[in-house]
Amino acid sequence: MTGNNKTRKGRAQLIAERITSMKSGRNGQAKEIKNPFQPAGVFSDDFIETLHEKALEILECYGIRILLPEAVKLFKKNGARVASDGQMVFIGKEIVSSAIASAPKQYTVKAGAQNRDVVMQLGNLVFQPGAGAAYTTDRLRGRRVGREEDYRELVQLTHHFDSLHMIPPLVEPQDIPTQFRHYSLLEAKLILSDKVPHIFSRGTPQVSESFEMLQNFRGLSDQEFKDNAYSYTVINTNSPRQIDAPMAQGVIDFARFGQLAIITPFTLMGAMAPITVAGAITLSHAEALATISLSQLSRAGAPVCYGTFTSNVDMKTGAPAFGTPEHFRASLAAGQLARYLGLPWRCASGSASNVNDAQAANETQFGAWGCLLAGATVIIHAAGWLEGGLTVGYEKLINDMEFIQMITNLCQNYPEKIEDIGMEAIESVPPGGHFFDSPHTMSRYKDEFYTHLVGDLSNYGTWKENGALDSDARATKIWKSILKENNRPFQSQCKVEELQEFIRRRTAAGGAPSVS
Repeated sequence: MTGNNKTRKGRAQLIAERITSMKSGRNGQAKEIKNPFQPAGVFSDDFIETLHEKALEILECYGIRILLPEAVKLFKKNGARVASDGQMVFIGKEIVSSAIASAPKQYTVKAGAQNRDVVMQLGNLVFQPGAGAAYTTDRLRGRRVGREEDYRELVQLTHHFDSLHMIPPLVEPQDIPTQFRHYSLLEAKLILSDKVPHIFSRGTPQVSESFEMLQNFRGLSDQEFKDNAYSYTVINTNSPRQIDAPMAQGVIDFARFGQLAIITPFTLMGAMAPITVAGAITLSHAEALATISLSQLSRAGAPVCYGTFTSNVDMKTGAPAFGTPEHFRASLAAGQLARYLGLPWRCASGSASNVNDAQAANETQFGAWGCLLAGATVIIHAAGWLEGGLTVGYEKLINDMEFIQMITNLCQNYPEKIEDIGMEAIESVPPGGHFFDSPHTMSRYKDEFYTHLVGDLSNYGTWKENGALDSDARATKIWKSILKENNRPFQSQCKVEELQEFIRRRTAAGGAPSVS
């Protein structure tokens, strides 16, 4: 009995130490990360220029269908040709060139706390967890339709890790009707975190209410809100060559209010795009250029982020695939095109695995390395993503954070110091000896090495004595401990009450419709 108590105490102490080490910074946490790796490419500079020219040719000669009349009018007013159907828009090179020239190459997205601000520029590195899932899963409660409770828990987990910089729409809380859902999502982001929040582009009524809630909660004047970005949205085109009404309206709304739009064509090779990397990435580039142009026509200088989510499909089943060599190559090509434009850009990792297994880890890490070596500014779906985005897993998120924190550790500045060579230690330790107790080791051992979040480096006997827990079981204990700790930023109680009263009033009035 005593031995069992000791073992339980040992496991509890281990979890407590890991939570403490996450706070201390020894675990590879960082609020601002610079990518130290030279960007890689898959194509020559000449071929990248050819891809850009072909994308311009697509827009000018083949056109893009835009389903929002207001957006079509903006293009027509600025010289684009519009077909007789009022939807096919042919965008000339001069419109795109002007848009790229006015799009800012560096800007700051302001968070609730200054040390959470996100600087968007080439060379910076920003991580986000998986987003937009319909389901959640964990070892204790199983796979389930996303609920408000799940969403709030996932926001708390995201807030806990400094190496996750923005709060995306991790899972859709489907127990809340769509006309009220934006209230719940933004309330959780504002109260449970002080990081940069995502706002869905689901029609002007919901966007306007979300902006009003955010502006009031942050205590900003109308001019302050329009002069700086405090939120972001993700704009997906409907590949091939189509921008739907809600997305086009979102581009316009976010641009006019000075908020960030991350432009992300979702092009799957062999399905919504040509089967080759060159063909898919050229189509993606054309759609991104058209959408960036719409942003800049709405308001020149509006913050915008170039993006792509280009991978392939399994040609046997038609299912999306992630973390593949083709996904990797497409990320490298997108990075080359982003640098050609000079714009900060968004890339993505992810996994098609149905469970948190070796496949899930391999795909997520391989995809993330593609983003990292491509020089991505924002890497989304970096933690928690399963089933090609249908599900966010709690254990998956924690296990993926091991990888992200290792990358963060690699990205930290490593100064060159002569004392690091340790000549005195080398001199004092005899041949065949050891460095465990040398002064050089003893003065550094607490902080010199990365401290694992999930990984267990103990020997088999110790691991067995501590319960023989695999990484999934250890991850469960970690996320439970984080939620139990319930660490959240200080928020003005007055502001919280004002926000909740706003939500009560608008809910009683029937909410705001979403546009699909």
